[in-house]
Amino acid sequence: MSTTSPILATRELGLDIGGARIVADVSLDVFAGEFVGIIGPNGAGKTTLFNLLSGLAAPTAGRVELRGRDVTGLPPYRRTRAGLGRTFQVSSVFPLLSVFENVRLAAESELGGTLRIWRRAASVREARDRAGEALARVGLGERGTWPAGLLSHGDKRKLELAMLLAGRPDVILLDEPMAGVSAEDVDELVALIRSVHAEEGKTVLMVEHRMEVVVGLAQRIAVMHHGALLAFDEPAAVMANETVQTAYLGEAL
Repeated sequence: MSTTSPILATRELGLDIGGARIVADVSLDVFAGEFVGIIGPNGAGKTTLFNLLSGLAAPTAGRVELRGRDVTGLPPYRRTRAGLGRTFQVSSVFPLLSVFENVRLAAESELGGTLRIWRRAASVREARDRAGEALARVGLGERGTWPAGLLSHGDKRKLELAMLLAGRPDVILLDEPMAGVSAEDVDELVALIRSVHAEEGKTVLMVEHRMEVVVGLAQRIAVMHHGALLAFDEPAAVMANETVQTAYLGEAL
């Protein structure tokens, strides 16, 4: 696809647990500014792949590279500070804290916290500025004082995205962002994700079961099956791939 070096790559990445192969020899090149959808039947290894990319799981084979640097051995917080951000299938906000504080803490974490005494005041100001900007970006600027637990599920997804943006990652991993979101909120969330990708130049990898969402957003789609990479191509080519169709029990995609 490109002659430039990928911003995120896996090289024969694998994970075996108790003799079972969860992820098998996955090699991906994702380029800066690209939007990649990751699909596959339940149990295909999609979330496990995200765990390997973000450092929540350690591979038993292969490696993960970020901007050409081997980050396989780095813990999650080091990968976050290197520019890799992630959301999860289950909403992960602090429900008793305000919407603003959730985002401020995310920004503070990326900035290194307030333990650096000589930068404390500047760090706090920057974290607050980032929080305000991120909340405005996702349309939650007027709800900053609300307890996060009072938000609708769709707005909690927006809050999670604001928390990511406050950390200013270059690469964003979205793990089923539409999970649990009501049908009437899907279009708005899709539009927000599209604008973050297009207007801010973020590199996005998204696991999602709603095929219409994936096809509408992704420039390329990676298909996983039994932990392996079955196909990785533009949406039209993937949808027409007979092997991919078979992996989905013969159902047309």
